[in-house]
Amino acid sequence: MPNILICDDEKDIVNALKIYLADPDRTLFEAYSGKQALEILASQEIHLVLLDIMMPEMDGISALAKIREISNVPVILLTAKSEDSDKILGLNVGADDYITKPFNPLEVGARVRSQLRRYLKLGSGVAQPEVLRIGGIELDDRAKTVTLDGEEVSLTPKEYDILKLLMANPDRVFSPKEIYQAVWKEKPFGSDNTVAVHIRHLREKIEIDPAEPRYIKLVFGQGYKMERGRV
Repeated sequence: MPNILICDDEKDIVNALKIYLADPDRTLFEAYSGKQALEILASQEIHLVLLDIMMPEMDGISALAKIREISNVPVILLTAKSEDSDKILGLNVGADDYITKPFNPLEVGARVRSQLRRYLKLGSGVAQPEVLRIGGIELDDRAKTVTLDGEEVSLTPKEYDILKLLMANPDRVFSPKEIYQAVWKEKPFGSDNTVAVHIRHLREKIEIDPAEPRYIKLVFGQGYKMERGRV
């Protein structure tokens, strides 16, 4: 079942696209800024993004550049007729297609089906490898196992999911709230302490000295990250 993310700062446009793309075999997610879109991509498996160019907080081009740092998911830009230069910039940054406002519902459906078919059936885009390696840590998502210097490490499901999130996005700092949303799939009320406890337990299992961690680093005032330099 494909998951489609619709991102536009105008709710009427989001609602219209939800109507055009409504299908019992699809799940539709909605965002109203580039920042919200990135948060959803970090917490959900998304197979296609419809992304508006002109948005406050973070515009579509900036969001697209961030998406391409972590994923090959197809991105269709939502553009106005006057945004030709932005269309070209978006395609250069990594957009797969674009749809011009006002939308033709049949065109929207056709372009979405085309991109989903390419991504899901032809396998031209793989968001993340099934085996992740950083330093002496290897996470095999097929077998759901983690080894440290060749020795298997026993993790709880939540510890595993946190480690997978950080290893799949090396050098990216995740706030405790972002980690909580991605792993627990709930609104992050009172999440900081919960995440800190799980990070501490995870460090006790994968770090030689949990007080001086080599892998999972704290970025003061921001969150946690796994350094790419450990690859």
